[in-house]
Amino acid sequence: MIVDPNPFRMLTMPWFWSSFTAWTIAQTIKMTTGLIKTGKIDFHYLLSTGGMPSAHSAMVCALGTAIGLTEGFDTPIAMLAAGFAAITMFDAAVVRQASGHQATILNQMLDELFKQHKLSQTRLKELLGHTRTEVFTGMLVGIATAFAVVHFWPK
Repeated sequence: MIVDPNPFRMLTMPWFWSSFTAWTIAQTIKMTTGLIKTGKIDFHYLLSTGGMPSAHSAMVCALGTAIGLTEGFDTPIAMLAAGFAAITMFDAAVVRQASGHQATILNQMLDELFKQHKLSQTRLKELLGHTRTEVFTGMLVGIATAFAVVHFWPK
């Protein structure tokens, strides 16, 4: 097998564009939702974690779906992508949500401490993870995006 040493070749692959497009769509949905709620455009949503839909889920599911559609769902690389997607979605829904819960408790402790003492008021970000609905919606965004990108990709 000949390996192309040019790393920019990935920009010509449907797997990259499926993943990147799904992530962009998910983050844009978050930014649009924020615009509707606040009336202000907030670009921090493009790089934020948490929220609806999960950009992590969208990205890894788009990658796995695009690989499955182009290489076959019964190939080792498709199995690797499916495992990668499952671990990422589990992390997004469970591990990072637990970290967010810990941040909530620590912030409550700080609030209680401030009533008695003076300390700097650094707060932790509480929305680190996703609900199962956000992960599931991200998965659907990723799968649909991969189908669209692969369908319209030049043969």
